[in-house]
Amino acid sequence: MPGTGNRSHIMFIDSHCHINFPELAEQMPDLLARMRENKVSHALCVSVDLPTLPQVLEIAAQHENVYASVGVHPDYEDTPEPSVDDLVRLAATPKVVAIGETGLDYYRLEGRSIEDMEWQRERFRTHIRAARATGKPLIIHTRSAADDTLRLMREEEAGEPAGVMHCFTESWDVAKGALDQNFYISFSGIVTFKSARDLQDVARRVPLERMLIETDSPYLAPVPYRGKLNQPGYVRHVAEFIADLRGEPLQKIAEATSENFFRLFSTAKH
Repeated sequence: MPGTGNRSHIMFIDSHCHINFPELAEQMPDLLARMRENKVSHALCVSVDLPTLPQVLEIAAQHENVYASVGVHPDYEDTPEPSVDDLVRLAATPKVVAIGETGLDYYRLEGRSIEDMEWQRERFRTHIRAARATGKPLIIHTRSAADDTLRLMREEEAGEPAGVMHCFTESWDVAKGALDQNFYISFSGIVTFKSARDLQDVARRVPLERMLIETDSPYLAPVPYRGKLNQPGYVRHVAEFIADLRGEPLQKIAEATSENFFRLFSTAKH
């Protein structure tokens, strides 16, 4: 199989996880041990709101191979709203390599119109402006909002700090729109699902020099762990699937996605 080969020097990086969430934080020693067993060298623990940010920063401070981001997820409505100055100040914390996750999520409108989601669009603009001010890349979440996401990225010139479309599930046209703005595309365990045919086509077409892999743990565990609690160690299954999908050696996928991680998150140390 194309995805097999000598694995002795293969290392993977989980470019997006939430190991501060209680179900993972309470098993941190085991989680880190399983990362080592699965050749996962680094992980990026991503912020979703300001109240839990101290936990994200503490985990990054305690573990040399874990990095952090600062941001407020678009799905979190009743939570303290960050200003550009807040994000710029917090981004100066050691081990913070990115702004986000941020973006737009119209999936749960709950009777409201897209016009009612202006608060999300303003929050997204705030994050892009903070990324431009700090020079740190963006971690972007988009769900049922691809057109507005790409539009705001263009309007706010998000391509200057660049960033990543995390847990990508959109069409090739959306991927192309993000690639054209200097963004990377990150694939999660969703790409391993049998139902994800369109996404698998995108994974075949994305240039390897613009690809990242992630778990988004504790969610979206890849096959063969689908439906179970996800963890950073499982990111290798995403890499193995993509290697087979593209007919390329696993070593090539591992090396490229790891190099891409350090190129994008340039303040992270090997």
